[in-house]
Amino acid sequence: MKSGFEFWDYAVFVAYAVLILGVGLWVSRDKKGHQKNAEDYFLASKSLPWWAIGTSLIAANISAEQFIGMSGSGFASGLAIASYEWMAALTLIIVGKYFLPIFIEKGLYTIPEFVEKRYSTNLKTILAVFWIALYVFVNLTTVLYLGSLALETIMGIPLIYGVIGLALFSAAYSLYGGLSAVAWTDVIQVVFLVLGGLVTTYLALNMVSDGTGVFAGLHKIYEAVPDRFAMILDKSNPEYNNLPGIGVLVGGMWVANLYYWGFNQYIIQRTLAAKSLRESQKGILLAAFLKLIIPLLVVIPGIAAYVMVNDPEIMARLGLEGLHNLPSLEQADKAYPWLLQFLPTGLKGVAFAALAAAIVSSLASMLNSTSTIFTMDIYKQYINKNAGDKTTVNVGRISAAVALIIACVIAPLLGNLDQAFQFIQEYTGMVSPGILAVFLLGLFWKKTTNKGAIVGALTSIPIAMYFKVAPNGWSTSPLFVNVPFMDQMGYTALLTMVVIALVSYAQHRGADDEKGIPITKQMFKTSPLFNIGAFAVMIILTALYSIFWN
Repeated sequence: MKSGFEFWDYAVFVAYAVLILGVGLWVSRDKKGHQKNAEDYFLASKSLPWWAIGTSLIAANISAEQFIGMSGSGFASGLAIASYEWMAALTLIIVGKYFLPIFIEKGLYTIPEFVEKRYSTNLKTILAVFWIALYVFVNLTTVLYLGSLALETIMGIPLIYGVIGLALFSAAYSLYGGLSAVAWTDVIQVVFLVLGGLVTTYLALNMVSDGTGVFAGLHKIYEAVPDRFAMILDKSNPEYNNLPGIGVLVGGMWVANLYYWGFNQYIIQRTLAAKSLRESQKGILLAAFLKLIIPLLVVIPGIAAYVMVNDPEIMARLGLEGLHNLPSLEQADKAYPWLLQFLPTGLKGVAFAALAAAIVSSLASMLNSTSTIFTMDIYKQYINKNAGDKTTVNVGRISAAVALIIACVIAPLLGNLDQAFQFIQEYTGMVSPGILAVFLLGLFWKKTTNKGAIVGALTSIPIAMYFKVAPNGWSTSPLFVNVPFMDQMGYTALLTMVVIALVSYAQHRGADDEKGIPITKQMFKTSPLFNIGAFAVMIILTALYSIFWN
């Protein structure tokens, strides 16, 4: 068994890097006689076709966290973690049908801009600052750290060099070209991402079945660990607190998914850059179908790795008996890098390129969205209201570069600040229910007022803290309830909506707010293609959960 890279692996990876940089710089070039304006840089000239939107959504979403983390979760707990992907497919359909028509009709550049049009400039600025801080100090640093950790594990590249290398690679084309460069290179990134994932899945299942094929491998791992194919966990399962049974389908996962796919700038920005609403909705539909296959690429390999390391016969056949440093329940995140070593020369380079594509595409997306929010919602609002196109584009590039430098400084420190980082992640999860409540009522309830939104957003923090303190040692008190974190998010969102509704009603005595959005049935009318596709996604999801219920 060869564990290191050889000439053809390096050749494949270098070819991938040259292709991405070449395409990125080519689409970034200024057309003859045309100076890039804000719409060109931040919204790709509103010219993206549906297939570029769909692939770019997936490329922005999938990162090292999915390849390394979800494979590790598959190793440790099984298929249940796939709910994050499969429920996202249904969420995308909802976003395409009910959110996008309003966002595109209002001609938005950023999500905070919607807050200003619906509520007030003050609330927009508060959320813009929050999102910039979130992208820089959590999202960018997380992707850089986890991505560099993956490079260190697989290739032995020191963490700091991995951070710098990934940062420079993503900056090389995204800072100059803006969203157009990001979206068009994402099309290529997704090809590598899917191909690399499929190669690793095929290899893992083929090894389990002793060379008799993928379906034989699937049958063998299902027979070996049927409990790891349960989608709905019961309370006896050690992972129940992370994936609380039926709550996955009807509880707080909706909060996480609707917030992420509907109101997250670096996700929704590509849909705002579509040629038209119909084109955007077709892109959303493509992303939903791609979401259905992601668990095959990232979760199944983890389950296969678990079967392999716990089956003495397979380990003996592969000549691995007695080896140390194997993936374990305590070190489940080693599962995916461990599998990569079995790939033959050349294909190892493809799988590595897939991992790099996942990391770099997410970095580029986050950089572009950070610069968009800073430039359009902070710089043009408070620093230079009359900024021309050239200035606006340059500020976007500079702000993205500054954000990347800050993230590069912080990322290597995350290994030493594990508990603090976990706190930041949970803090984000505590804030999102309140923000989701503000957006949902702002979109669909005309009586919602600015005062109600602000009071609700502020009140959501102590509500979330109420649910948070029980798992941290107060669970014996009758005044507190101990529920899984996902359920906490669901309860917090619902209670925040009640607060917003009560304050809004008291302020206007039931009258519509002057900034309320008029809703008509015609607004949400979708094409026959979208309707058929959405129906197909729901049928597939129903079949998957029926087969793998428990």
